[in-house]
Amino acid sequence: MAGPLTGKVALITGGRKGIGKAVALRLAQDRAAVAINYSFDSKAADEVVQQIGDDKAISIQGNAARIPDIERIVQETVQKFGKIDILMANAGVLPMRDLMSTSEADFDQTFALNVKGPYFLAQKAVPHMPEGSRIILVSTSPCASSTVPPNSRDLGRRRILVNALSPGPTGTDLFLKGKSEQVIKALASGNPFNRIAEPEDQADAAAFLAGEGADGSLDRF
Repeated sequence: MAGPLTGKVALITGGRKGIGKAVALRLAQDRAAVAINYSFDSKAADEVVQQIGDDKAISIQGNAARIPDIERIVQETVQKFGKIDILMANAGVLPMRDLMSTSEADFDQTFALNVKGPYFLAQKAVPHMPEGSRIILVSTSPCASSTVPPNSRDLGRRRILVNALSPGPTGTDLFLKGKSEQVIKALASGNPFNRIAEPEDQADAAAFLAGEGADGSLDRF
């Protein structure tokens, strides 16, 4: 049965769990083929592949902050599926430290994975992306989202649409780790529906940005 993304190929970094996993399953539901990048826990990544079907999905281990790994992730995706139509830079870290307790290593790791990685992921993937492709940058900070407008203008000439998806508080293991029930309730109170979003909520937004209906959506979502 055909779907809205039949014939499309998606590459998702950080796709073994949380938002990345939910997006992988959602795009596969819309009939896209999916390459799932992960940094560790091959079992979890392989389980996502099995849920989708190993004829329509692959898992690729690699550090999405390192350029040699990024190049290999892109190459393995193209070797398997021939192209990349949807690129989602989802891998990221969320350090819970204040100014005085942040080390240089903390800062460098956060910047490398949240900003440098997505920038060079797009650079390496674009040569394999046909007209009408989509780039979705999961934005966890203003610094990360600031790369969207210039990339959007630059790649717009190639008819490649670039958007940032800014999830807000979402009930992933990474986000909930170390937070008390009181903190979670306080975060939920900022939502009009008094709840923390689920990964599937973000997957629906990503599916919209990946589809034809998002042609007029630019920069942030």
